[in-house]
Amino acid sequence: MEALTGVSKQGIREQIWDYMESHDLADFPRPVHHRIPNFKGSYLACQSIKDLEVFAGTQEVKVDPDKPLEGVRLLALQSKKTLLVPTPRLRTGLFNKITPPPGATKDILRKCATSQGVRNFSVPVSLDSSVLVDLIVVGSVAVSEKGWRIGKGEGYADLEYAMMVSMGAVHEGTPVVTIVHDCQVVDIPEALLEDHDLTVDYIITPTRVIATGCARPKPTGIIWSKVSCEMLTKIPVLRSLREREKRAGKDVTLQAEPDSQCPAPGTIRRPQDIPQSRAGALGRSHSPLQGVDTQLAATVRVENLPSSARVRELKRALQELGAVPLRLTWQGPQHRAILHYADSAAARQAASRLQGLHLGANTLRVALGQQRDT
Repeated sequence: MEALTGVSKQGIREQIWDYMESHDLADFPRPVHHRIPNFKGSYLACQSIKDLEVFAGTQEVKVDPDKPLEGVRLLALQSKKTLLVPTPRLRTGLFNKITPPPGATKDILRKCATSQGVRNFSVPVSLDSSVLVDLIVVGSVAVSEKGWRIGKGEGYADLEYAMMVSMGAVHEGTPVVTIVHDCQVVDIPEALLEDHDLTVDYIITPTRVIATGCARPKPTGIIWSKVSCEMLTKIPVLRSLREREKRAGKDVTLQAEPDSQCPAPGTIRRPQDIPQSRAGALGRSHSPLQGVDTQLAATVRVENLPSSARVRELKRALQELGAVPLRLTWQGPQHRAILHYADSAAARQAASRLQGLHLGANTLRVALGQQRDT
Protein backbone atom coordinates (compact mmCIF):
# COMPACT_ATOMS: atom_id res chain seq x y z
CA MET A 1 0.00 0.00 0.00
CA GLU A 2 1.24 3.49 -0.83
CA ALA A 3 2.37 5.83 1.92
CA LEU A 4 -0.53 7.33 3.81
CA THR A 5 -1.24 11.01 3.57
CA GLY A 6 -3.63 11.22 6.52
CA VAL A 7 -2.37 13.40 9.35
CA SER A 8 -4.87 12.13 11.89
CA LYS A 9 -5.84 8.74 13.24
CA GLN A 10 -9.21 9.00 11.55
CA GLY A 11 -7.57 9.93 8.26
CA ILE A 12 -5.43 6.78 8.43
CA ARG A 13 -8.48 4.66 9.30
CA GLU A 14 -10.45 5.98 6.35
CA GLN A 15 -7.60 5.31 3.92
CA ILE A 16 -7.16 1.74 5.17
CA TRP A 17 -10.90 0.99 4.98
CA ASP A 18 -11.21 2.54 1.52
CA TYR A 19 -8.17 0.67 0.21
CA MET A 20 -9.36 -2.70 1.50
CA GLU A 21 -12.79 -2.27 -0.06
CA SER A 22 -11.59 -0.85 -3.40
CA HIS A 23 -8.99 -3.62 -3.81
CA ASP A 24 -11.41 -6.37 -2.72
CA LEU A 25 -9.23 -7.40 0.19
CA ALA A 26 -12.07 -7.13 2.69
CA ASP A 27 -14.12 -10.11 3.84
CA PHE A 28 -17.39 -10.53 5.71
CA PRO A 29 -18.77 -8.49 7.42
CA ARG A 30 -18.72 -5.73 4.84
CA PRO A 31 -18.32 -2.85 4.37
CA VAL A 32 -15.39 -2.79 6.76
CA HIS A 33 -15.70 0.92 7.54
CA HIS A 34 -15.97 1.65 11.27
CA ARG A 35 -14.94 -1.94 12.10
CA ILE A 36 -11.82 -3.89 12.88
CA PRO A 37 -11.66 -5.06 9.26
CA ASN A 38 -11.85 -8.71 8.39
CA PHE A 39 -9.76 -9.66 5.37
CA LYS A 40 -9.38 -12.53 2.95
CA GLY A 41 -6.83 -14.95 4.37
CA SER A 42 -7.35 -13.93 8.00
CA TYR A 43 -7.97 -17.51 9.15
CA LEU A 44 -4.70 -18.72 7.60
CA ALA A 45 -2.84 -15.74 9.05
CA CYS A 46 -4.10 -16.73 12.48
CA GLN A 47 -2.41 -20.12 12.16
CA SER A 48 1.01 -18.47 12.32
CA ILE A 49 0.50 -17.65 15.97
CA LYS A 50 1.21 -21.32 16.71
CA ASP A 51 4.84 -20.65 15.76
CA LEU A 52 5.23 -17.96 18.43
CA GLU A 53 6.78 -19.13 21.67
CA VAL A 54 4.60 -16.62 23.53
CA PHE A 55 1.52 -18.56 22.37
CA ALA A 56 2.86 -22.06 22.96
CA GLY A 57 3.75 -21.31 26.57
CA THR A 58 0.50 -19.61 27.59
CA GLN A 59 -2.31 -20.87 29.78
CA GLU A 60 -4.73 -17.91 29.74
CA VAL A 61 -5.26 -15.95 26.54
CA LYS A 62 -7.39 -12.86 26.06
CA VAL A 63 -8.58 -12.52 22.45
CA ASP A 64 -10.82 -9.72 21.18
CA PRO A 65 -14.18 -10.77 19.66
CA ASP A 66 -13.37 -9.35 16.20
CA LYS A 67 -14.05 -11.54 13.17
CA PRO A 68 -10.44 -11.66 11.85
CA LEU A 69 -9.32 -13.15 15.20
CA GLU A 70 -11.74 -16.09 15.04
CA GLY A 71 -8.93 -18.45 14.03
CA VAL A 72 -6.90 -17.56 17.14
CA ARG A 73 -9.88 -18.17 19.39
CA LEU A 74 -10.31 -21.62 17.82
CA LEU A 75 -6.61 -22.45 18.26
CA ALA A 76 -6.75 -21.44 21.91
CA LEU A 77 -9.74 -23.76 22.50
CA GLN A 78 -8.16 -26.62 20.58
CA SER A 79 -4.97 -26.17 22.64
CA LYS A 80 -7.09 -26.36 25.82
CA LYS A 81 -6.06 -22.91 26.93
CA THR A 82 -8.29 -20.71 29.03
CA LEU A 83 -9.90 -18.32 26.55
CA LEU A 84 -11.11 -14.93 27.77
CA VAL A 85 -13.06 -12.63 25.45
CA PRO A 86 -14.07 -9.06 26.35
CA THR A 87 -17.80 -8.42 26.54
CA PRO A 88 -19.09 -6.23 23.67
CA ARG A 89 -18.52 -2.59 24.59
CA LEU A 90 -17.97 -3.78 28.18
CA ARG A 91 -21.71 -3.47 28.83
CA THR A 92 -21.99 -6.55 31.06
CA GLY A 93 -18.49 -6.82 32.52
CA LEU A 94 -14.90 -7.07 31.37
CA PHE A 95 -14.38 -10.72 30.37
CA ASN A 96 -16.35 -13.78 29.49
CA LYS A 97 -14.65 -17.15 29.83
CA ILE A 98 -15.48 -19.44 26.90
CA THR A 99 -16.57 -22.82 28.25
CA PRO A 100 -17.16 -25.44 25.54
CA PRO A 101 -19.43 -28.34 26.55
CA PRO A 102 -17.67 -31.51 27.77
CA GLY A 103 -16.39 -33.65 24.92
CA ALA A 104 -16.87 -30.85 22.38
CA THR A 105 -16.05 -31.86 18.81
CA LYS A 106 -13.98 -29.71 16.48
CA ASP A 107 -17.20 -28.43 14.92
CA ILE A 108 -18.52 -27.39 18.32
CA LEU A 109 -15.23 -25.70 19.15
CA ARG A 110 -15.43 -23.86 15.85
CA LYS A 111 -18.87 -22.58 16.84
CA CYS A 112 -17.55 -21.57 20.26
CA ALA A 113 -14.92 -19.42 18.53
CA THR A 114 -17.52 -17.39 16.59
CA SER A 115 -19.20 -14.26 17.92
CA GLN A 116 -22.40 -16.26 18.44
CA GLY A 117 -20.46 -18.94 20.28
CA VAL A 118 -18.89 -16.33 22.52
CA ARG A 119 -22.42 -15.37 23.58
CA ASN A 120 -23.73 -18.93 23.89
CA PHE A 121 -20.81 -20.75 25.53
CA SER A 122 -19.45 -18.33 28.10
CA VAL A 123 -19.66 -17.32 31.73
CA PRO A 124 -18.75 -13.90 33.14
CA VAL A 125 -15.51 -13.44 35.03
CA SER A 126 -15.74 -11.20 38.11
CA LEU A 127 -13.24 -8.55 39.12
CA ASP A 128 -12.34 -10.63 42.15
CA SER A 129 -11.44 -13.70 40.11
CA SER A 130 -7.79 -14.75 40.07
CA VAL A 131 -7.04 -13.95 36.44
CA LEU A 132 -3.50 -13.75 35.11
CA VAL A 133 -3.47 -13.24 31.36
CA ASP A 134 -0.38 -14.64 29.63
CA LEU A 135 -1.08 -13.26 26.14
CA ILE A 136 -3.29 -10.56 24.61
CA VAL A 137 -4.49 -10.68 21.00
CA VAL A 138 -6.13 -7.51 19.70
CA GLY A 139 -7.61 -6.38 16.42
CA SER A 140 -6.30 -3.29 14.65
CA VAL A 141 -7.22 -1.00 11.80
CA ALA A 142 -3.61 0.10 11.28
CA VAL A 143 -0.30 -0.78 12.89
CA SER A 144 3.32 0.20 12.31
CA GLU A 145 6.39 -2.01 12.35
CA LYS A 146 7.42 -0.07 15.45
CA GLY A 147 4.42 -1.51 17.25
CA TRP A 148 2.21 1.56 17.22
CA ARG A 149 -1.46 0.73 16.81
CA ILE A 150 -4.68 2.43 15.71
CA GLY A 151 -8.03 0.82 16.48
CA LYS A 152 -11.45 1.67 15.09
CA GLY A 153 -11.72 4.77 17.24
CA GLU A 154 -13.90 3.72 20.16
CA GLY A 155 -11.00 3.10 22.56
CA TYR A 156 -12.21 -0.20 23.99
CA ALA A 157 -8.99 -2.20 23.45
CA ASP A 158 -6.96 0.53 25.18
CA LEU A 159 -9.47 0.71 28.03
CA GLU A 160 -9.64 -3.08 28.40
CA TYR A 161 -5.87 -3.23 28.78
CA ALA A 162 -5.85 -0.42 31.34
CA MET A 163 -8.60 -2.15 33.29
CA MET A 164 -6.64 -5.42 33.26
CA VAL A 165 -3.63 -3.57 34.66
CA SER A 166 -5.81 -2.10 37.41
CA MET A 167 -7.15 -5.52 38.41
CA GLY A 168 -3.68 -7.09 38.31
CA ALA A 169 -4.44 -9.38 35.37
CA VAL A 170 -1.53 -8.18 33.20
CA HIS A 171 1.86 -6.53 33.67
CA GLU A 172 4.30 -4.59 31.52
CA GLY A 173 5.84 -7.79 30.14
CA THR A 174 2.56 -9.38 29.00
CA PRO A 175 2.96 -9.72 25.19
CA VAL A 176 0.41 -8.18 22.84
CA VAL A 177 -0.17 -9.60 19.35
CA THR A 178 -2.25 -8.22 16.48
CA ILE A 179 -3.30 -9.93 13.25
CA VAL A 180 -3.83 -7.77 10.17
CA HIS A 181 -3.55 -7.75 6.39
CA ASP A 182 -0.22 -6.61 4.96
CA CYS A 183 -1.83 -3.41 3.70
CA GLN A 184 -2.66 -2.44 7.30
CA VAL A 185 1.03 -2.25 8.23
CA VAL A 186 1.86 1.41 7.62
CA ASP A 187 3.93 4.26 8.98
CA ILE A 188 2.16 6.00 11.85
CA PRO A 189 3.49 9.40 13.00
CA GLU A 190 4.58 9.23 16.62
CA ALA A 191 2.89 12.56 17.22
CA LEU A 192 -0.48 10.80 16.94
CA LEU A 193 0.19 8.52 19.91
CA GLU A 194 -1.23 9.26 23.35
CA ASP A 195 -0.39 7.90 26.79
CA HIS A 196 -3.41 5.59 26.86
CA ASP A 197 -2.68 4.00 23.46
CA LEU A 198 -1.86 0.29 23.54
CA THR A 199 1.20 -0.84 21.58
CA VAL A 200 1.88 -4.31 20.17
CA ASP A 201 4.86 -6.64 20.38
CA TYR A 202 4.08 -8.92 17.43
CA ILE A 203 2.31 -8.33 14.12
CA ILE A 204 1.07 -11.31 12.12
CA THR A 205 0.04 -10.89 8.48
CA PRO A 206 -0.67 -13.45 5.74
CA THR A 207 2.96 -13.21 4.62
CA ARG A 208 5.11 -12.49 7.66
CA VAL A 209 5.52 -12.29 11.41
CA ILE A 210 7.01 -9.05 12.73
CA ALA A 211 8.61 -8.73 16.16
CA THR A 212 8.29 -4.99 16.75
CA GLY A 213 10.72 -4.67 19.66
CA CYS A 214 8.51 -1.81 20.78
CA ALA A 215 10.10 0.14 23.61
CA ARG A 216 7.25 2.58 24.15
CA PRO A 217 5.71 1.92 27.60
CA LYS A 218 2.25 0.41 27.67
CA PRO A 219 -0.49 2.05 29.78
CA THR A 220 0.10 1.57 33.50
CA GLY A 221 -3.57 1.69 34.46
CA ILE A 222 -6.73 3.67 33.89
CA ILE A 223 -6.15 7.36 33.20
CA TRP A 224 -9.29 8.62 34.92
CA SER A 225 -8.88 12.15 33.59
CA LYS A 226 -9.59 10.71 30.12
CA VAL A 227 -12.73 8.86 31.26
CA SER A 228 -15.99 10.73 30.75
CA CYS A 229 -19.07 10.58 32.93
CA GLU A 230 -20.91 9.07 29.94
CA MET A 231 -18.40 6.20 29.75
CA LEU A 232 -18.74 5.59 33.48
CA THR A 233 -22.52 5.43 33.13
CA LYS A 234 -22.39 2.93 30.26
CA ILE A 235 -19.72 0.61 31.72
CA PRO A 236 -20.69 -0.82 35.14
CA VAL A 237 -17.39 -2.62 35.66
CA LEU A 238 -15.57 0.70 35.20
CA ARG A 239 -17.61 2.14 38.07
CA SER A 240 -16.59 -0.79 40.25
CA LEU A 241 -12.91 -0.29 39.44
CA ARG A 242 -13.18 3.41 40.15
CA GLU A 243 -14.65 2.74 43.59
CA ARG A 244 -11.89 0.23 44.27
CA GLU A 245 -9.13 2.65 43.26
CA LYS A 246 -10.76 5.45 45.25
CA ARG A 247 -10.62 3.29 48.37
CA ALA A 248 -6.94 2.63 47.61
CA GLY A 249 -6.27 6.36 47.75
CA LYS A 250 -5.78 6.98 44.02
CA ASP A 251 -6.89 10.09 42.19
CA VAL A 252 -10.01 9.11 40.23
CA THR A 253 -11.06 12.57 39.05
CA LEU A 254 -12.89 12.24 35.74
CA GLN A 255 -12.57 14.18 32.53
CA ALA A 256 -13.92 17.69 33.06
CA GLU A 257 -17.32 18.10 31.47
CA PRO A 258 -19.68 21.07 31.59
CA ASP A 259 -22.81 20.49 33.70
CA SER A 260 -21.62 16.98 34.61
CA GLN A 261 -23.85 15.25 37.13
CA CYS A 262 -21.65 12.20 37.52
CA PRO A 263 -21.48 11.18 41.20
CA ALA A 264 -18.23 10.66 43.06
CA PRO A 265 -17.41 7.04 43.89
CA GLY A 266 -19.11 5.94 47.04
CA THR A 267 -21.93 8.51 46.87
CA ILE A 268 -24.27 5.89 45.38
CA ARG A 269 -24.33 3.18 47.98
CA ARG A 270 -24.54 -0.39 46.88
CA PRO A 271 -27.37 -2.44 48.37
CA GLN A 272 -25.03 -4.38 50.65
CA ASP A 273 -23.67 -1.10 52.05
CA ILE A 274 -27.06 0.03 53.44
CA PRO A 275 -27.56 -1.02 57.07
CA GLN A 276 -30.50 -3.34 57.62
CA SER A 277 -31.83 -1.02 60.32
CA ARG A 278 -32.26 1.76 57.75
CA ALA A 279 -33.59 -0.33 54.86
CA GLY A 280 -37.22 -0.10 55.91
CA ALA A 281 -37.05 3.63 56.53
CA LEU A 282 -35.40 4.25 53.18
CA GLY A 283 -38.03 2.17 51.44
CA ARG A 284 -40.85 4.13 53.06
CA SER A 285 -39.48 7.63 52.73
CA HIS A 286 -37.95 7.44 49.25
CA SER A 287 -40.17 5.02 47.36
CA PRO A 288 -41.75 6.77 44.36
CA LEU A 289 -44.27 3.95 43.95
CA GLN A 290 -47.24 5.20 45.90
CA GLY A 291 -49.76 2.48 46.65
CA VAL A 292 -47.31 -0.32 45.80
CA ASP A 293 -45.97 -2.76 48.40
CA THR A 294 -42.54 -1.33 49.28
CA GLN A 295 -41.12 -4.81 49.84
CA LEU A 296 -42.23 -5.79 46.35
CA ALA A 297 -40.90 -2.52 44.88
CA ALA A 298 -37.43 -3.43 46.15
CA THR A 299 -37.22 -6.70 44.20
CA VAL A 300 -35.95 -7.53 40.73
CA ARG A 301 -37.19 -10.54 38.78
CA VAL A 302 -34.59 -12.31 36.63
CA GLU A 303 -36.24 -14.73 34.20
CA ASN A 304 -35.33 -16.99 31.28
CA LEU A 305 -32.47 -18.61 33.19
CA PRO A 306 -31.01 -21.61 31.31
CA SER A 307 -31.96 -25.03 32.62
CA SER A 308 -28.28 -25.72 33.25
CA ALA A 309 -27.69 -22.44 35.13
CA ARG A 310 -26.32 -22.57 38.66
CA VAL A 311 -26.92 -20.00 41.36
CA ARG A 312 -23.16 -19.38 41.67
CA GLU A 313 -23.04 -18.28 38.01
CA LEU A 314 -25.75 -15.69 38.58
CA LYS A 315 -24.10 -14.51 41.79
CA ARG A 316 -20.81 -14.09 39.93
CA ALA A 317 -22.52 -11.99 37.25
CA LEU A 318 -24.27 -9.85 39.88
CA GLN A 319 -20.96 -9.21 41.62
CA GLU A 320 -19.27 -8.31 38.33
CA LEU A 321 -22.00 -5.79 37.50
CA GLY A 322 -22.16 -4.21 40.93
CA ALA A 323 -25.71 -5.45 41.49
CA VAL A 324 -25.32 -7.72 44.52
CA PRO A 325 -28.67 -8.03 46.37
CA LEU A 326 -29.32 -8.30 50.09
CA ARG A 327 -30.90 -11.69 49.42
CA LEU A 328 -31.40 -13.94 46.39
CA THR A 329 -34.33 -16.35 46.03
CA TRP A 330 -33.43 -19.07 43.52
CA GLN A 331 -36.37 -20.58 41.62
CA GLY A 332 -34.50 -22.90 39.26
CA PRO A 333 -37.47 -25.06 38.16
CA GLN A 334 -39.26 -21.87 37.05
CA HIS A 335 -36.04 -20.60 35.37
CA ARG A 336 -36.01 -17.45 37.43
CA ALA A 337 -34.57 -15.76 40.50
CA ILE A 338 -35.86 -12.96 42.71
CA LEU A 339 -33.33 -10.38 43.90
CA HIS A 340 -34.15 -8.48 47.08
CA TYR A 341 -32.70 -4.99 47.61
CA ALA A 342 -32.82 -2.46 50.43
CA ASP A 343 -35.13 -0.03 48.64
CA SER A 344 -36.73 0.71 45.29
CA ALA A 345 -33.87 2.99 44.20
CA ALA A 346 -31.34 0.19 44.67
CA ALA A 347 -33.64 -2.21 42.82
CA ARG A 348 -34.02 0.19 39.89
CA GLN A 349 -30.26 0.69 39.69
CA ALA A 350 -29.68 -3.06 39.71
CA ALA A 351 -32.33 -3.67 37.03
CA SER A 352 -30.67 -1.07 34.82
CA ARG A 353 -27.23 -2.66 35.23
CA LEU A 354 -28.54 -6.13 34.40
CA GLN A 355 -30.18 -5.25 31.10
CA GLY A 356 -28.80 -7.37 28.25
CA LEU A 357 -27.14 -9.91 30.57
CA HIS A 358 -26.50 -13.37 29.09
CA LEU A 359 -26.09 -16.67 30.88
CA GLY A 360 -25.20 -19.53 28.56
CA ALA A 361 -27.27 -19.18 25.37
CA ASN A 362 -30.04 -17.18 27.03
CA THR A 363 -30.61 -13.45 27.23
CA LEU A 364 -32.12 -12.91 30.67
CA ARG A 365 -35.35 -10.97 31.14
CA VAL A 366 -34.97 -8.45 33.93
CA ALA A 367 -37.78 -6.39 35.45
CA LEU A 368 -38.75 -4.75 38.70
CA GLY A 369 -41.09 -6.90 40.81
CA GLN A 370 -44.67 -5.93 39.98
CA GLN A 371 -46.78 -8.86 40.97
CA ARG A 372 -46.67 -11.60 43.55
CA ASP A 373 -46.17 -15.21 42.58
CA THR A 374 -49.25 -17.32 43.15
